[in-house]
Amino acid sequence: MTASLRDLGSSLRRLAGSGVGVVRVLDRHGFGTVESGQMVVGTAAGESAGVLYRGALDDSALPLVAASADGPQTREAHVAESAAIDAGLACAGGATLLGHPLPVGHAEVLGAALENGEPAALVSTADGATAIVLTGPELTTVTGALGSDALDESAATAARTLLRRGATVTEQIPTEAGDLLLDLWVPVPSVLVVGAGAIGDALAAQAALLGWTSRSESDLDATVAAVEAFTAADVLVLLDHDPAFDAALLAGLRHGRGFLGALGSRRTQAARRERLLASGVTEEELAAVHGPVGLDIGARTPAETAVSIVAQVVAARAGRGGTALAASPGRIGA
Repeated sequence: MTASLRDLGSSLRRLAGSGVGVVRVLDRHGFGTVESGQMVVGTAAGESAGVLYRGALDDSALPLVAASADGPQTREAHVAESAAIDAGLACAGGATLLGHPLPVGHAEVLGAALENGEPAALVSTADGATAIVLTGPELTTVTGALGSDALDESAATAARTLLRRGATVTEQIPTEAGDLLLDLWVPVPSVLVVGAGAIGDALAAQAALLGWTSRSESDLDATVAAVEAFTAADVLVLLDHDPAFDAALLAGLRHGRGFLGALGSRRTQAARRERLLASGVTEEELAAVHGPVGLDIGARTPAETAVSIVAQVVAARAGRGGTALAASPGRIGA
């Protein structure tokens, strides 16, 4: 989950009690790129946050978001070639923007999910008259209703199906009762590698291959500060065996967010375990630390070790145990 989406979630929660409107892209042509999952939120008083197509649509989106706090409406927006290029887009384009109110409960739940780096979906009728929010790792928590059980089921099924693709997306979903507009936000893991060496380099390369972000850190205070700011999408891989870095694991356990992994031999893990227990961590809390981190795939080289680590992260995010597909009774790819 990018920092901008986290900021958007924070703004949405802050503005929720003031009567919030949202503006989303109902349809588009041109621009030379697809910018999925973008949204502007705001109040009738003119306060706003978020961006559509790198700000090229501000002239239409900002007045619309203020007006949409009171009721749904659509607006056509067009961007000339020069303005599009100035904004960093490839070419001119146009969009149909949908603005609609977002009830307080919807705004608070969606804002919290975006801020905490959790999967979330906002689904509305194409006219913006009704909307629901789906949140949670499998989008099983539903806030609101679209007006009929059939529409709610169509929205939930579409969102959960798209979630399995693992990418943020904006789509129109056709149903017998009319089109739905679905914005799905799937957080992108961000890996914090603490410690240097070949495994750290391999982890950075593997993260990049998956479209994840990564960074390396060696300073204790900076590491703890980073972990304290973790969302559910963030990953700690502790390579440094210095006992001082137990503080990073303690910070992660206190906040209860993100994936906490630590490399090391059985002896190193046992010593770390005793130190954490002595510091007041319970057995139940300690189970959240993946150590030694990685799945048992027989990894030997740094590159293979990196594969085993990211594989465990993928499995943990999906609620899977990392068993062989042939031995799993579940649906493949689900």
